[in-house]
Amino acid sequence: MKILGIETSCDETSVSVVQDGAKVLTLVTATSLEMHKKTRGITPENAARKQVEYMIPVLQEALSNQDVDAVAVTENPGLIGSLVVGVETAKALSFALDKPLHLISHLMGHIYSLWLDKNRKEQPKFPFVVLLVSGGHTELYLVKSHQQINFLGGTRDDAVGECFDKVARSLELGYPGGPAIDAEASKIFNSQFSIYFALRNTRKVCNKNTFKLPKPMITSKDCEFSFSGLKTAVHRITLSKKLNNDEVTQLAFEFRETAVEILISKLLFASKMNQTKNIAVVGGVAANALLRQRLEELRSTYTVFLPHLKYTGDNGAMIASNAYFNNYSK
Repeated sequence: MKILGIETSCDETSVSVVQDGAKVLTLVTATSLEMHKKTRGITPENAARKQVEYMIPVLQEALSNQDVDAVAVTENPGLIGSLVVGVETAKALSFALDKPLHLISHLMGHIYSLWLDKNRKEQPKFPFVVLLVSGGHTELYLVKSHQQINFLGGTRDDAVGECFDKVARSLELGYPGGPAIDAEASKIFNSQFSIYFALRNTRKVCNKNTFKLPKPMITSKDCEFSFSGLKTAVHRITLSKKLNNDEVTQLAFEFRETAVEILISKLLFASKMNQTKNIAVVGGVAANALLRQRLEELRSTYTVFLPHLKYTGDNGAMIASNAYFNNYSK
């Protein structure tokens, strides 16, 4: 069965045709990222205008020589103007093609990135705990089946992706913050300290004034997060003194280490609380190099499920996959 998936919740215009929930036949995505880099953040009205501009060309390319059996589209959450473009397009297609229309949660869509281009052995095994981390969301879910996904907890303030963006802005590293901080933090391993820290598997100390960043709620016995304190701590450091290049690299490195430590700690707590060794991470922050490295290190004890890198961001394929497994899979 072939399902057309449309995702327009933010600044990506993405359309995909997916067969039987896993095989991605086509995936075309246009983004207005370059425009948002100029303002170091997303302007909702501008994002929606780009959605209108991109939708028809993206749709035509993705649907080329493809017959579909149903249409699926992200309904919420997201930027209202961007969502409207996708939903109205999907409604028109559903009517014109006389095919069923499925309205999908963007958050639940991310979970189904775990099935894309994976064979049965690679696909998640129920039950599993999944950490959804993106620019707008940091949440934990217990997935018992396709029809039973239970919310365990989330952030009380900033999402981790938003925290990365704001820290990158404080450090003047550019937008989006995740890749910018990844690149800056990785400079550590090209320094004279790289061999020492590869052997010691610990933080690099550039000088005696190592930054001491807080780890909000890391020891709380729940599935809640808080990143505003961590973000504020970095911002205060940047206001207190002019950082040289080495200090910027050091601070980016320590921030990334701290944020990932919090995420892993909470994921493992949720796993223990729900008595499952099956864990997964999805969403844009799932592309973070250190986070993926830490998860790979857990494979001796846990069964870890990760989406392919190209499916960590917003995409229409995950929306189509969700629609299939929740409506047509036996």
